[in-house]
Amino acid sequence: MHTKKEVQIMKRYGNLYEKICDLDNLKLAHKNAQKGKGWYKEVKEINANPDYYLKKLQNMLINKIYKTSEYETFMKNDTGKERKIYKLPYYPDRIAQWAILQVIEPILVKNFITDTYSAIPGRGIHKALHRIEKAIQTDVKGTQYCLKIDAKKYYPSINHEILKNKYRKLFKDKDLIWLLDEIIDSTPGDTGIPIGNYISQYSGNFYFSSFDHWIKEEKHIKYYFRYMDDIVILAESKEELHQLRKEIDVYFKTKLKLKIKENWQVFPTFVRGIDYVGYRTFLNYKLLRKSTCKNFKSKMNKIRKKIKSGKLINYSEWCSINSYHGWLIHCDSYRLNEKYIKPLEFHANQYYLLNVKGKGEKKW
Repeated sequence: MHTKKEVQIMKRYGNLYEKICDLDNLKLAHKNAQKGKGWYKEVKEINANPDYYLKKLQNMLINKIYKTSEYETFMKNDTGKERKIYKLPYYPDRIAQWAILQVIEPILVKNFITDTYSAIPGRGIHKALHRIEKAIQTDVKGTQYCLKIDAKKYYPSINHEILKNKYRKLFKDKDLIWLLDEIIDSTPGDTGIPIGNYISQYSGNFYFSSFDHWIKEEKHIKYYFRYMDDIVILAESKEELHQLRKEIDVYFKTKLKLKIKENWQVFPTFVRGIDYVGYRTFLNYKLLRKSTCKNFKSKMNKIRKKIKSGKLINYSEWCSINSYHGWLIHCDSYRLNEKYIKPLEFHANQYYLLNVKGKGEKKW
């Protein structure tokens, strides 16, 4: 038996492009796109005469002369992985993509199953973590083994035609399809969507949606969790998971033109724990992932040394303390908190009172 959220919605949606082009929608998109970026030179320029620029963007969209700007690219090291990041100008592109998402996001979310996470409001790392924890605590027998897989070079491997066809099955609005096609094809070649692009986060999730429904509704897998392309499946026997991995391999290759990364694993959950979304989850406790813990200790030690030298912390460091404090709340971390967070609490609170309070950000 599946919940309503897990039943694939076949309804096709139309009359959406007009909503995207609506001036009130563009104003809201500008408001959302500039959050945390009000000091950017290009944002200040738009804010000096917003009506002019937003009406100009509206005209581009209505007359279908909008074209995605040239990307600025740079390499970023993310937990040991080198990723090529694509950055678009604030105007018109970031505003335009927000305008699209404000209209289509609720429809895309309806299409996702319950245990799809990443870039979905209310479904982040900690929601996924608690769902896995609940599964292994309530069904010890049915979660004895874990299959852990992810797609090889996921974002660069997403096939443009497959993605565009998926959008065509959901949307019947030809103008919206034109706009989505334009953004998907804004990078050269037949494969790859840009990391760092607002639309890409939702497209990346949506690309896997049919696979999610296949897993739940055709293969009847009870414990399946996906955080973008990182997948965890729990079952009673390792034989079942090995067989399923072979079927997933075929599905990836034939339906999505993807490959399973070579480091896939099947292992006993209660011996090793489930290393997923930054944590290691065991039956009765949770720990930070080793690499996350190492980075946390290193960052906190650097901040402590800076304070000992008589210097004040900056905004980025205050955010780091806050962020790691949030990570520790969700696992067994008393000793880590006492050793690394507690000594910095006074300085973090002082920074908050002097520089942050009243600006809409939370203390912890």
